[in-house]
Amino acid sequence: MLRKKLLLLAVSLLFCHFLQAQYLMDMVDTSKETGRGLLNLYKKFDHLKISAYIQPQFQVAGSKGIRSFEGGDFSTKVSNRFMLRRSRMRIDYAHFSEGRKPSVQIVFQFDANERSFTVRDVWGRIFENNYKLLSFTTGIFARPFGFEVNLSSSDRESPERGRMSQLLMKSERDLGAMISLDSRRKDNLLKYMKADIGIFNGQGINAAGDFDNTKDIITNLALKTYHLSKQITVAAGASVLYGSLVQNTKYVYSTGTVLGVKKVIVDSATGNTDQKSPRHYYGANTQFKFKSKKGLTTELRAEFITGKQTGIANNSETPTTLVSGFDGFHIRNFNGAYFYLLQQIFNTKNQLLIKYDWYDPNTNVKGNEIGAAGSNFTAANIKYHTIGVGYVNYLTENVKVVLYYARVMNEKTQLTGFTSDVKDDVFTCRLQFRF
Repeated sequence: MLRKKLLLLAVSLLFCHFLQAQYLMDMVDTSKETGRGLLNLYKKFDHLKISAYIQPQFQVAGSKGIRSFEGGDFSTKVSNRFMLRRSRMRIDYAHFSEGRKPSVQIVFQFDANERSFTVRDVWGRIFENNYKLLSFTTGIFARPFGFEVNLSSSDRESPERGRMSQLLMKSERDLGAMISLDSRRKDNLLKYMKADIGIFNGQGINAAGDFDNTKDIITNLALKTYHLSKQITVAAGASVLYGSLVQNTKYVYSTGTVLGVKKVIVDSATGNTDQKSPRHYYGANTQFKFKSKKGLTTELRAEFITGKQTGIANNSETPTTLVSGFDGFHIRNFNGAYFYLLQQIFNTKNQLLIKYDWYDPNTNVKGNEIGAAGSNFTAANIKYHTIGVGYVNYLTENVKVVLYYARVMNEKTQLTGFTSDVKDDVFTCRLQFRF
């Protein structure tokens, strides 16, 4: 019902916008002073923008029924597929006060494909205009953590975010509120800095709702794009997420050593119930861009994240429900990173992409210890490396083609099904339309 109501709201907004535009054009045609005054007022104080993009694609996997982070898992009997990866429409409304100062921004974004209809963004922002320095945002919006999480899927060169970003920040968004420091004055000493601090439910928009009283506090400090010279620019950032989940049972699992064997150990003290299980992330990122004399750019990006993650036995994602019975939360130390190399070739419309990322969901255990005699680790503890090679062609301002091959490598373990590298590589051919 909520999705239907939001869809109806979006259609109604579009319909009203078209009617209002027609009404205003009628007012332009009249010679009456009132008509001209209303139109000038509309142009001066209000802006409504509608944008959208769709991403139809064809994929071929290394084997049938694989689990994949290149657009979702493949069905049991499927190793190739057509799919509509994303189909999103965004409505932006901005109100400007006198002096062309933005005072309010409101955003709705929806995603519709052959699988579901999803609300992606519903948020409002209030701008402070005395110093042109602060803003306040609340609703459903992207968590202010890192670089890749906040890079739009319509702008990102690789078809998907890395495995680390997807597992730690699934769907990227959450419900919360945020204060941002971002100077809009060209002469301000802070014009190259941006800082955010927000408080969020923690489970993200994949959960049916908030299921405990703990919250995530996320801070981000960024150096905006800065010109070291006419040819070289740099940007960087550092982020911290400090959150937790309430333990619904007395069973808390972690990695330890028993009689010389690494294994999952359990703490079943009665006092564990209602205690907090940590989710602490620490990240840093940087981006370098170099423009040659011919006008072609080379770009390097890197991001590293480490910390503690609360998951469940078979998954290192943030849980979307409380566990019960013997299925307590599993606490693991993790780290991961990604690196991009982007190179324009021939002209600015052709670009080569090389991407490498890794994600280790449990840094306290190695591959040959998983599945060893006496251990009880699941596949959720396996480390993955992915090398991606791609080509992007920007046919027009509205259309781009992406060809991308992801070579996925898991560490070899003694666990059944993972004693060697799983054939889960994926080739993607995508066409993106955007307006």
